[in-house]
Amino acid sequence: MSSILTNNGAMVALQTLKSINSSLGDTQKEISTGKSVASAKDNSAVWAISKVMEADVKGFKGISDSLNLGQSTVSVARQAAETVTELLTDVKGKIVAAQEENVDRGKIQTDIDALRDQISAVVGAAQFNGLNLLSNTETAAGSGSINILASLDRSGSGVTASDITVGKQDLGTSAGSIDVASAAAVAAASDAASGAANTAAVALTGASAPAAQPTTLAVIGQTAGAGTAAVAAGTGFSIEITAGAGGLATLNTTATAGAQEITYVARDGDTEADVTKGLADAFNKYVSDNSAITDGLGIAAAVNGTSANQLDFTGASNTGDNFSVQVRTYAVADTTIGGRLETLSNVDVTTQAGVDSALTEIEGLIQTAIDSAAAFGSAQGRIETQADFVTSLNDALKSGIGTLVDADMEEASARLQALQVQQQLGVQALSIANQAPQSLLSLFR
Repeated sequence: MSSILTNNGAMVALQTLKSINSSLGDTQKEISTGKSVASAKDNSAVWAISKVMEADVKGFKGISDSLNLGQSTVSVARQAAETVTELLTDVKGKIVAAQEENVDRGKIQTDIDALRDQISAVVGAAQFNGLNLLSNTETAAGSGSINILASLDRSGSGVTASDITVGKQDLGTSAGSIDVASAAAVAAASDAASGAANTAAVALTGASAPAAQPTTLAVIGQTAGAGTAAVAAGTGFSIEITAGAGGLATLNTTATAGAQEITYVARDGDTEADVTKGLADAFNKYVSDNSAITDGLGIAAAVNGTSANQLDFTGASNTGDNFSVQVRTYAVADTTIGGRLETLSNVDVTTQAGVDSALTEIEGLIQTAIDSAAAFGSAQGRIETQADFVTSLNDALKSGIGTLVDADMEEASARLQALQVQQQLGVQALSIANQAPQSLLSLFR
């Protein structure tokens, strides 16, 4: 049935043309924006995923900047530590030269002093953006290391930041000190070291039966163990030697002076095990440097083989060579943290005894500098690896976002041409359909 009121052909042609125009509009939008999903209404799920990934990309850009800053900071510290190592090696050369008696030791000492001052200058200048990783003499908790933002870890429970921690490697030459006369000094048993034996001096008897040696004097912390517990920076420790007898009668018998000579001040990041080792090293150095202690006495301090926070002492090997020791602790207000190279100031090659002592001393200082440079080198290598990974990860995220939302331009171009042809045909089909009622006029002629 033909009707002049209802043109079904025109309606079909019009609907088809509208659909073609809609598809043509979408295709033109893809071409103009370059995206197949430009807004949430295009594909809400894909759009939401892409926005989360874009936020991660922006975050990783900040992480890349953080890693670059951290890498530069550590690089400065590493190069300075390597320079200090070379300067200490030069000092060793001067000390070796001073072993010869027919040399001007005074001039050699002048050279050593100049090298020491240069080491101090290098350490002082080894900062990047105001941060110096070669100085760790602050008492504030956490000041002994820096955290470099390394990654953003996304999981089902949210996003967390992960850091690369770089510890400071102190190479300062400043001297540490303890106010041993302070009323704040307490027997080790009541503070950072425990054990009833610490409340009073412990007598070490020369030529004691092997079963009686070594004698446990102190446990740094409340109980013996692995020694992993942290010790507050600035906490001071001293070992006082008193009551020397026999071959040790000339030992320092003034408690205050003894405490000043065998000391250790914890720096931030130190554990109980570090303190125990530091005290043992200080005691053994005092023994080796003290001319009142004859060779072969066997006096020594050591870290206990089972408990890393337990300090053991061995008495003299000769009968009657007795002495007593006691550990005390000191509050932060009564201490000054020194540099790890502070004993460099004590190097004196103007005498034969000083030359002999200096040769032993410099080996330890060189090893300290080498260990510091190696630690910074390892940290720098890790930061560089993480920076490369973040760059690759950032590229992968960008590629993934593109795969989700970017338009396929070849496909869009081909579809645009096809839709343009369809549009032209649709217009012609609608024109033909609109002409159909005209044919009814011939029935009334």
